[in-house]
Amino acid sequence: MVFVYAVLGLLILLLAGDALVKGAVNLSLRVGIPALIVSLTIVAFGTSAPELLISTQAALRGAPGIALGNVIGSNTANVLLVLGIPALITVLHTSAHDTRKSYLQMIGATLLFIALALRETFDWKSGIVLLVVLSYILFDQIRDALAHRRAGEADAELEEPEGADPDMPWWKIGFFIVLGLIGLPLGADLLVDSATEIARMFHVSDEVIGLTLVAVGTSLPELATTVMAAIRRQADVALGNVIGSNMFNLLAIIGIASMIAPMPFDLPELTFDLGVMLVASLLLIPFVFLRRDLNKVWGVLLSALYVGYVILVLI
Repeated sequence: MVFVYAVLGLLILLLAGDALVKGAVNLSLRVGIPALIVSLTIVAFGTSAPELLISTQAALRGAPGIALGNVIGSNTANVLLVLGIPALITVLHTSAHDTRKSYLQMIGATLLFIALALRETFDWKSGIVLLVVLSYILFDQIRDALAHRRAGEADAELEEPEGADPDMPWWKIGFFIVLGLIGLPLGADLLVDSATEIARMFHVSDEVIGLTLVAVGTSLPELATTVMAAIRRQADVALGNVIGSNMFNLLAIIGIASMIAPMPFDLPELTFDLGVMLVASLLLIPFVFLRRDLNKVWGVLLSALYVGYVILVLI
């Protein structure tokens, strides 16, 4: 039953997160917040709500390994799986998008996260540092987006935030928000409790469960979205989405969770995984700076690397 509860918790999390995004986006647009700002902030926070709730609940329940493993494992899975599997279906024309600035910010966030991890705890001090850096990056992105719009180069996607529905009635907006606010903590409770129990059953650490079961589970929405986009030959923006998601995981999720409850951990248990996360991030250099496309050869390589990584973690 513990596996059933884990799957149920994950499903509730994903559905509640989607409901919260829809409600928050349409509420924001209704009260006059520009769509551009909604796209860069509210949607980003909303789509990461499941990971945030898992990390927060895990920290409060004394299971920091699940919280940190979730973020580290998700970032690794985002690069190797979320880009690797769709590339097996079709070529991702990542060369068509300039992601150099965002990529450098992501690498900076990764190195900052690793440097803070050397303290063997993520506490309120670490949280302040991470959230200050996140605030600067969000401000920089909004400033750049506004400059592009003034220059007539606005991306159409920024004008149509995910989940936007101009005709959504107020009662429906309220329903989605309430559903999200109730479902997220419920799903997080179920998943964290189940993951902790599974770790005890198989005599593995919380870190291992966080790096594998929880990390893959919370990366499923990004993977499903990118696979469907690849099938429709519309996956060209996948690289930018992965970069943004990874940056947000490190800065926002751990930043907020650290402010709520301290997360002490044993650095040797996560050293290998931190290194893998960094190496996976560096594997994106050919696609960001050399403007290479992600073809099937790269898809096989990235997917195989992830399978190998999971095997090493589990044995």
